[in-house]
Amino acid sequence: MAQSDIDEDLYSRQLYVLGHDAMRIMGAANVLIAGMRGLGVEVAKNVVLAGVGSVTIQDQGTAEWRDLSSQFYLRESDLGHNRASCSQKHLALLNSHVQVSSHTEALHQDLLSYFQVVVLTDSSLEEQRWVGAFCHANNIRFIVADTKGLCGQLFCDFGETFEVKDITGESPSSSMIAHISKGNPGIVTCTDDQGHDFTDDMRVTFSGVQGMTELNSYGPIEIRVIGNHSFSICDTTEFSEYEKGGVATEVKQSKMLSFVRTIFCLSMLKNPELLVLTDCGKVPRHRTLHLGFQALHNFTQKHGRMPKPRSQADAETLVAMARQLSTDAQFDEFDKDVVRKLSLIANGDLAPVNAFIGGLAAQEVIKACSGKFMPLKQWLYFDALECLPEQKEGDKHLTEEACAPRNSRYDGQIAVFGSDFQEKLKKLRYFLVGAGAIGCELLKNFALIGLGAGEGGHITVTDMDSIERSNLNRQFLFRTEDIGKQKSIAAAEAVQKMNPNMNITPHQNRVCPESEGIYTQSFYSSLDGVAAALDNVEARVYLDGCCVQYQRPMLEGGTLGSKGHTLVVVPHLTESYGPAMPSGQKAIPLCTLKHFPHCIEHTLQVKPPHDCGLIVTTHTHESPSYTSVSTKFWARMAALGEVEAVEVLEGIHESLGKRPGSWPDCVAWARMQWESLYSNHIRQLLHCFPVDHVTSLPCSAPSRDGSGLHEDTHSFPSQTTHMDFVVAAANLYAQIYGIEGSRERGGILKILDGIHVPAFTPTSCVKIHMTDKELTSLFYSDNAKLNELKRKLSCFQMPSQNFRMIPLEFEKDNDHNFHMDYIVAASNLRAENYEIPPADRHKSKLIAGRIIPAIATTTAAIAGLMCLELYKLVQGHQRISLFRNTYINLAVQYFVFSQPCTAPRFTVSDASCAHTHTHTHIYRSQTHHRGCCCFILWICCGRSVSHLPLSLPAVLSSAFVSYVWPESGPGEGEENFPHVGLVK
Repeated sequence: MAQSDIDEDLYSRQLYVLGHDAMRIMGAANVLIAGMRGLGVEVAKNVVLAGVGSVTIQDQGTAEWRDLSSQFYLRESDLGHNRASCSQKHLALLNSHVQVSSHTEALHQDLLSYFQVVVLTDSSLEEQRWVGAFCHANNIRFIVADTKGLCGQLFCDFGETFEVKDITGESPSSSMIAHISKGNPGIVTCTDDQGHDFTDDMRVTFSGVQGMTELNSYGPIEIRVIGNHSFSICDTTEFSEYEKGGVATEVKQSKMLSFVRTIFCLSMLKNPELLVLTDCGKVPRHRTLHLGFQALHNFTQKHGRMPKPRSQADAETLVAMARQLSTDAQFDEFDKDVVRKLSLIANGDLAPVNAFIGGLAAQEVIKACSGKFMPLKQWLYFDALECLPEQKEGDKHLTEEACAPRNSRYDGQIAVFGSDFQEKLKKLRYFLVGAGAIGCELLKNFALIGLGAGEGGHITVTDMDSIERSNLNRQFLFRTEDIGKQKSIAAAEAVQKMNPNMNITPHQNRVCPESEGIYTQSFYSSLDGVAAALDNVEARVYLDGCCVQYQRPMLEGGTLGSKGHTLVVVPHLTESYGPAMPSGQKAIPLCTLKHFPHCIEHTLQVKPPHDCGLIVTTHTHESPSYTSVSTKFWARMAALGEVEAVEVLEGIHESLGKRPGSWPDCVAWARMQWESLYSNHIRQLLHCFPVDHVTSLPCSAPSRDGSGLHEDTHSFPSQTTHMDFVVAAANLYAQIYGIEGSRERGGILKILDGIHVPAFTPTSCVKIHMTDKELTSLFYSDNAKLNELKRKLSCFQMPSQNFRMIPLEFEKDNDHNFHMDYIVAASNLRAENYEIPPADRHKSKLIAGRIIPAIATTTAAIAGLMCLELYKLVQGHQRISLFRNTYINLAVQYFVFSQPCTAPRFTVSDASCAHTHTHTHIYRSQTHHRGCCCFILWICCGRSVSHLPLSLPAVLSSAFVSYVWPESGPGEGEENFPHVGLVK
């Protein structure tokens, strides 16, 4: 598949995770996925969305009631029909670029030999062994995935030799150089404010080094880290003396791996390197699961069935089998309770567990096809046994009868949790905010587990967005014919087909202060919980505040490429999401952006002066007309601050005063903008900082002397980037004024030939502001200029009543609107001025569009983990040790499962309560009035929440914290209550 053949509209977000090279290789791969129960279809769904060449699904079995608990492409009408045949048509609709076929006969060697990757799910140990042996001998990548109730297993064998082309998938690290010493080894010192992110044994190349130019062509050099700002390289004693400049850039290194063949290897228990941990607190448990899964195979082979749900007799039999395996392996950490629980739930089939293991397995398929990312080497076990009910003294244990099949679509779930638990799920009322990638996966899981699918149960889902083509690659509920529809409506319709009993209402509202009239106290009080599937921190913080205010649990998750996280918030037990925290990333100084950029990110972030003439309406959302400028407009300008307001208003005034009358006027304007920005400005900068004068710059950005700046005076016909800029800028300018533009470059060149470009002479009276303080004070001190612009615009008279300017809203995914054409050209022209390597359209769109890389595998895994925490909430767990917050990185099989932080406790004091130690609660009310947050204290000495005055619940809400009055007496004044206003 050539790069031009990649459907970038469809795969746009995934391309930022995998890259074009990996996508091309994947596009030629043929994948076989055997077993079309819940886990198999989850793997197939993710692999088809990823865009491999072909997927063949195989299953000899027919659909049963228990399959409907997790197989989202089977309907009740499919019962008794082949699972693969029923699933094929649905999977084929996911991606028109992938050929999907079904195979309903047994696996055989001739069939296997056609594929590059083979995945087995719901398979016997005998089948795993012979298929694994054949694949290993024929260089076919082999994956086994399996789930049993709340437990899961994953195994990979990619052969004797497998090359990993990119272990992490992260962008290569780079660092600006301050000095390189002559020595053996030479020492490289990086700029003081930047440092480096290099590690030992990494290899780097050098570019732009002046003086010691031998390094620029030396090739990859292995380094050793000395400190945050220095590292050693090769022998530089014979090199020239270092003068200045240069960049060190990491060179990605491939790695060769070798895999063992045997699917069940007891020696693995003594070789921890072959077991990838998903929870560091469960190492002995997961080693025991290795024995437990093999014992399950032995049990099935002997008895012709799986252990019955909640059968104590079967559990004892399985424990004995696993103990014998433990003895044979001389394994001293055998945990019989884990095997017993495995037996009691092994007949279960749970959608959330399949979503998590299916996401991981599909990511391994992608690695096997492309060589991208570090594959699993080689076993992984997972369990969520904390989801089971806590057995307290006097509690009734789940029985075989309670977990027996009922010819219900929830039989696979009832086998684990019992029928009473299922009834609880069906009656719950949940609020899902967001119907994008995670939202679609959550809704799928909600439908399968029966959340809100009974009398009194309900799901409300809200999302403001409509469906775009780029969504289809990971938001699997949507199809091509849904493009343009509202996400919440299309998603609700899709999951009601999966489970016709779903009670779901779609909204198109943003959850924010403006919608508090819709999502009121009454609304939240009717809920059992909230799920957040949002793509920005601000929205998460607001929704978290609502959950704190109304004491509702919240499930939260997010992804960034192969990385993902989940968070569970339980009232009065765990810490809440909390306020937005600083990102930790250093802000780029304005003087760096405006005058001294040194990397492509700087040229893409800067807002050139003429942008105001092109995108002014993205600030105002109004189109200037004959009528006077509205009060709302001035309010928006005031919100920008004086610095940006002056720039915007200057742009507006210039746009109104110098209106083009025709297409040639637009081309002339674009040509003059090019001259001003990329020639005259650079000439002036070089005049103020000549090459032989400047040694360093008093800006906090890395120093770059004047030799790095050069004027580009090449003619337009021979410079593609120059013409790209003029064509894009002229067309955008024409669109604002309703003038018909043109892409025809021959005609544009004829117009350019007739344009007179005035000569420019630099002057010494121009001041270049070297620090952020100088740059901003220029605007803040010029309040008179701002007022003068306001006066001019308020009095401005249009030439006619019909004159209007057309707003241009930035849209990065439309390749025909000139928006990205303009940004790429403007950025790369500026990069040429400063000798910065240019960026292609793909990278420019990522940076300028602030695109969040995304892939379906991570999304599925995160949604599965969120729903496992939902199980715990429904169980009513009150021990914080049973809940899990998670962070995962599927690129390198990195998992962190951690106990949530407890709700913080504070102490306050009062003389009247000096010896009482009375427990109290503090309640918070968020009243969004003029941007203020009002905190109200309500002290309930010795009382429960239920004893609140009836008139107060509308304005009071419990924070997830408890306060204790200590013996020390109070002080005077507010300073003795520092917690007020800081409550989460």
